[in-house]
Amino acid sequence: MQTTQRNTEIIRAEAQRLGFEFVGFARAERLDDEARNLEKWLSRNAHGRMAYMENHFDLRTDPTLLVPGAKTVICLTFNYFTTEKQADPDAPKIATYAYGEDYHHVIKDKLKLLLQFIQTEIGEVNGRCFVDSAPVMEREWAKRAGLGWNGRNTLTIHPKRGSFFFLAEIICDLPLLYDDPIRDHCGTCRRCIEACPTEAISPEGYFLDASRCISYLTIELRDEIPAEFKGKIDDWMFGCDVCQDVCPWNRFSERHTEPAFEPHPDLRTFSRRDWEELTEEVFGKIFKKSAVKRAKFEGLKRNIGFLEKG
Repeated sequence: MQTTQRNTEIIRAEAQRLGFEFVGFARAERLDDEARNLEKWLSRNAHGRMAYMENHFDLRTDPTLLVPGAKTVICLTFNYFTTEKQADPDAPKIATYAYGEDYHHVIKDKLKLLLQFIQTEIGEVNGRCFVDSAPVMEREWAKRAGLGWNGRNTLTIHPKRGSFFFLAEIICDLPLLYDDPIRDHCGTCRRCIEACPTEAISPEGYFLDASRCISYLTIELRDEIPAEFKGKIDDWMFGCDVCQDVCPWNRFSERHTEPAFEPHPDLRTFSRRDWEELTEEVFGKIFKKSAVKRAKFEGLKRNIGFLEKG
């Protein structure tokens, strides 16, 4: 037990040194209840055109298929909250998480350093790093590891920081001390449900119809945005923060300290007209290292054009 406790403590300390704010540990085992919920979500076509969500079902629900002999899912949060805002209140909006460099690369590099530390300090440990790029049910693992509860808006909410953070995991074959889940603190609050411009969150909460979510419509959907959403996108051209902005738990959010997540100056200062006249050259300059590249130039122009029509 002493060795297991020591290993747990040094991993937590090193993760925090690397910039991860909260660290939790969950036993690597099949997610039976979560598998049933995923089946229900898929059966209701709540994933829209995201066909990849139907793939690798077993991998999503059983971490031992991703890392043979897995014992632990190390779950981590990385803060991205900022008080920076776009200067023009009428400019099309970008979700806060996409202000800086692509989090996939920034956080994956830190995860690799953490795994190297584990292998150097502890010994031969087999593990894999994940940050929203593989069939891993991140919010379910974060919940099991005590990093928060899944709120009515389906996002992981930490009682001391709210929800403006990325989730990341290392699945490994090292046994560690496991954390306990914390209870749901949404209470009777319905602010996210009432504020969602497209009514993507079910009336009772805890179920998101992704095919109606602004983030899905402006990022994942490659076809034309359905006409029924004209005037309902709330000026978002990439992603959406509405259900986080209204969440009372985000009053505890604190500004991040990661230089890579600072926004490009033009992103802050561009006016609505600047965005409407955006060229592919300028797009490449502003979003060279950004997650916004996922939408591509044509996709962002489509979104901006849809706002104009709306």
